[in-house]
Amino acid sequence: MVQQYTSDKEAADALHHAYRNLTNEISKVIVGQDEVVRLVLTAVFCQGHCLLVGVPGLAKTLLIQTIASALDMSFNRVQFTPDLMPSDIVGAETLDKDRNFKFITGPIFANIVLADEINRTPPKTQAALLEAMQEHAVTVAGKRYRLPEPFFVLATQNPIEQEGTYPLPEAQLDRFMFNITLGYPSYESELQIVKNTTGAFTQQLNKILHADDILAFQQLVRRVPVVDNVVEYAVQLVHKTRPGSSMASKAADNYLEWGAGPRASQHLIVGAKCNAILNGKYSPDIEDVQAVALPILRHRIVRNFKAEAEGITEEKLILDLL
Repeated sequence: MVQQYTSDKEAADALHHAYRNLTNEISKVIVGQDEVVRLVLTAVFCQGHCLLVGVPGLAKTLLIQTIASALDMSFNRVQFTPDLMPSDIVGAETLDKDRNFKFITGPIFANIVLADEINRTPPKTQAALLEAMQEHAVTVAGKRYRLPEPFFVLATQNPIEQEGTYPLPEAQLDRFMFNITLGYPSYESELQIVKNTTGAFTQQLNKILHADDILAFQQLVRRVPVVDNVVEYAVQLVHKTRPGSSMASKAADNYLEWGAGPRASQHLIVGAKCNAILNGKYSPDIEDVQAVALPILRHRIVRNFKAEAEGITEEKLILDLL
């Protein structure tokens, strides 16, 4: 039973309080990844999907499992391999004992789906996620099946091993709200990680929010008011990344092959709305747009040969635009 609030202000305060409780609960298991947790939870409340990129052993899978536990939602993990077929993800029709076709749901029928090492499977199987991510539904044998709400795809990718991998095409990358990079933990954080994970004690997490709460807060985020100058800043920021356009920055003309599309502008505003509420504000400002700009734009711009030759990264180009 979702709690009823007398006003959006009261609901925003409740979301801010729930976010603090969530981060405290998640920190019992996940150490030193505060920024990653903030971005993943922001995507959850914005109805977005996340791509987590990091070397092995940085607890990408554990992070997603922990967030799913604290949010009290169904969770399925799919380990992507070169021989994985689309039916292994979405499900397939089989004959029952009466020789009638019956649809057997695949692992994608869950609130949170972990697509582990998504770049290890061929494009045909990667594409099986496209309809699900965009439409929250799958079509099998001409029949459409709705996925449970809320629905999120959280995919992981290993940036080191490139042999036997299939890089995600730009069209599919664009469907991820955030591209989040995970770095190595600090010395102090790694000390705490080792202490927490080499003993016999297993941390039990409390359920902070339920599926109905998430759906209500997602609608709340959409209702957050935004002043025109913040929207203009977000759209101008995206236009600056488009080489050859009238508003393109000098860096974009010099170092970019392609810029970000309209979906980036939409995600900047929705992300800024959520970031404002999570920080106890009732309307976003330019700083809230800047707080989500890097993971939103990182995978939506394509560097040219000159940028690669000179070692100019996507991060540097984006930070120069802010």
